Amino acid sequence: MRTKNVIVLPFDPKWETDFANIKQELIRAVGDLAICIEHVGSTAVQGLSAKPIIDIDVVISDYSVFDCVVNRLKTIGYFHEGDLGIQDREAFRYSDKPHLQKHHLYVCPRNSKELVRHITFRDFLRKNPDAVKKYSEVKEKAAKLFPNDIEKYMEFKSSCIEELYSLCGLM
Repeated sequence: MRTKNVIVLPFDPKWETDFANIKQELIRAVGDLAICIEHVGSTAVQGLSAKPIIDIDVVISDYSVFDCVVNRLKTIGYFHEGDLGIQDREAFRYSDKPHLQKHHLYVCPRNSKELVRHITFRDFLRKNPDAVKKYSEVKEKAAKLFPNDIEKYMEFKSSCIEELYSLCGLM
């Protein structure tokens, strides 16, 4: 599921409910294998403008349960795509989920550097309204400048992300 049009919206409180709905479906399939299911990404930060796509990390103890997780997720319409170039973050695509908000699903072992990055950045933003304001403005401007080019959108906001990463100890 590749983003074709870049749309950034003001924060929508409904995103929390959207996450909860997706999480319930995931819990039914893999709840006994997951340590937790985290709402990460911009939709997880109150007040932050975002693309209306929920990012979710299913956290597992380690790869010993991964094959079972893949098989159970397959039974509810999720298909493993590999790590897509990011170590210890396994991506899944889905089909036939019109009842759920569009989302990105990842499975990460608890010691994953990518999981730590997701949680650290989310928690930093949740505690720093000035950073949320700045990042929202950059994202909104990037979406206006590059509504049909996700790569340029990402490139435009990268210096802001690097600055915020530095502030929260990720760089």
